[in-house]
Amino acid sequence: MSTPILSDRPVIVITGASGGIGAALARHVAPTHGLSLVARRTAELTRVSDELTAAGGTPVLTITADVTNRSEVQRIVRETLARFGRIDAWVNNVGQGISRMPSELTDDDIDDMMRINVKSALYGMQEVLPHFKAAGRGHIVNVSSMLGRAPFALQRSAYSAAKHFLNALTANVRTEVQATHPEIQVSLISPGVVRTDFGLNARHGGIDSRQLPDSQSADEVAAVIAAVLIDRRPDVYTRTGSAARIAGLYASIGEDP
Repeated sequence: MSTPILSDRPVIVITGASGGIGAALARHVAPTHGLSLVARRTAELTRVSDELTAAGGTPVLTITADVTNRSEVQRIVRETLARFGRIDAWVNNVGQGISRMPSELTDDDIDDMMRINVKSALYGMQEVLPHFKAAGRGHIVNVSSMLGRAPFALQRSAYSAAKHFLNALTANVRTEVQATHPEIQVSLISPGVVRTDFGLNARHGGIDSRQLPDSQSADEVAAVIAAVLIDRRPDVYTRTGSAARIAGLYASIGEDP
């Protein structure tokens, strides 16, 4: 086994790092961090890594893996520790949308949305936690969605439901872990529409997210995540006004008996 390249920089694992928000986040944190970049698409992942290393001095490990497979997530932990000797933060950034009305959803639709949007994050949290507990500190960041707060888009109903699940899971993992390890943070990030390939890559196809109104760039979202990696806030939207919008929605629904 090769000797780890021990880093005096904090080391971040970013899943879904071959493009979109993940690649943008890698660019934001590269000047100050060691990076373990994970994705299924080897060629695209290599291009991101080459760009960062060419920019100067950033230690980058690329791992081609499918994070919906627990054994692959375990391998990511092993390979990152073998290279750097440490993991300081883990960003669960894998997700996929869907274009299907709720009355038309199939078992496979639901299974895929849960596998990609929930299980990938669950595996990341569970597999990195032993290392964080041993270190006494760490940071998990789960990338959710405004649709995880409210069902704004009918055709995204199963995705919205999966992100609701992820939100609840994130909050409960945070509560459980911080009862014994208060220096381990579990943060939730909730973007709205982002100008990436997300819409085009949705199950059953979909509208190009770049054509939708009131969108953000991947770089804008990545800047918010990069800030959260520093200030460790537990729950953050990526656009001003989002918290008020969600609070107003919940104030308008549900009544006491």
